Amino acid sequence: MRLIFLYGPPASGKLTVARALAERTGFAVFHNHLIVDAVGAVFPFGSAPFVRLRESFWQDTLAEAARAGRSTIFTFAPEPTVSPGFARRIQDVVSAEGGTVIFVRLTIADAIQDQRIAAADRAAFGKLRSLPLLHELRGQFKAADAAMPAARLTIDTGMVAPADAAQMIAASL
Repeated sequence: MRLIFLYGPPASGKLTVARALAERTGFAVFHNHLIVDAVGAVFPFGSAPFVRLRESFWQDTLAEAARAGRSTIFTFAPEPTVSPGFARRIQDVVSAEGGTVIFVRLTIADAIQDQRIAAADRAAFGKLRSLPLLHELRGQFKAADAAMPAARLTIDTGMVAPADAAQMIAASL
């Protein structure tokens, strides 16, 4: 089982790239907002129950995928409400089940991120769409990104189309 841990800031194209990669590989796509939205329906974003349940659901799902041998692409946005060391814990859980985690980092220039943040398709999953809030949180997102494990591959999605990014990731496998 391979877990493609696809991470990057808001509006960097994680889900778009994940879907294009899934078409090439047949891997399942586990979009982090599926859990964020489910848990957020009951608990406020960032609250202790929200954080605990969100991370538990993410970890349990990825561990079960590893046990089942189901290669998966997990989209993830490093941000301050995620517990420190989360990505390493996922790596440990997947490795314990015989799987391999491949970290892929997406980047985007601030100006392009500013243009993409309010896109209508971001509303489907309750994603961040506020430019003022993005500006307020940008430094925190960058600090959380810097704490992530080293990526096998880093792709600037402002310069590389999603299909090309997916091809680059598939080629690195």
